[in-house]
Amino acid sequence: MKEAEIRRLSAANLLCAASVVLTAALPPFFWDGFSVLGTHLTWLCVCSVCVGTLNVILCLILKPNLSPKRSSLANKISRFLKCCIYFFMSCILFHAIIVLYGAPLIESVTETFLFAVLLSTFTTLQCLCMLGPNIQAWIRVFSKNGAMSIWENSLQITTTCSILGAWFGAFPIPLDWDRPWQVWPISCSLGATFGYMAGLIIAPLWIHWNRKQLTYKSR
Repeated sequence: MKEAEIRRLSAANLLCAASVVLTAALPPFFWDGFSVLGTHLTWLCVCSVCVGTLNVILCLILKPNLSPKRSSLANKISRFLKCCIYFFMSCILFHAIIVLYGAPLIESVTETFLFAVLLSTFTTLQCLCMLGPNIQAWIRVFSKNGAMSIWENSLQITTTCSILGAWFGAFPIPLDWDRPWQVWPISCSLGATFGYMAGLIIAPLWIHWNRKQLTYKSR
């Protein structure tokens, strides 16, 4: 395993983590009254757009899983449209799962959907950027010993951490502390965000420490 590839992964992950921090730190300088808690829905939109855009740009620049076959323009357009459809379906699916886990069905629909968009950005969008609209590849990557590169190992870790963070973020909501951050879906979205950032930091460190044990099957 080349150290240069681990360094590329580390740099990409640090950029993604920095983009999340900047979505909270920069807008207050240009937007009066902006805050992660006070204008949480706006922050959800800003964070989803910035992180999603950066992930797409990094994928186009680094090309971690570039296929050796050249595809035609029609295939590229078809692939792009499929990715858009998959991402939208992911948002709907996450929305439904969140409601099944106890989120309001009718009330706070906007809040729930934007949280679903954020969670899809942290998970599904990364899969689409790296693996494309290939469900078989997704199943392979998230199965035991299914990763074929350090990028796919990082995808496993960041996706898992994001979902676990969102789940743990729901724990304080029913407590009677009466804190502003307990309002739906602030604690869950912050939990998902911290989980995503933790995954971005943990992934290259874990890969570096276990690089001698990691072996990847050929495609």
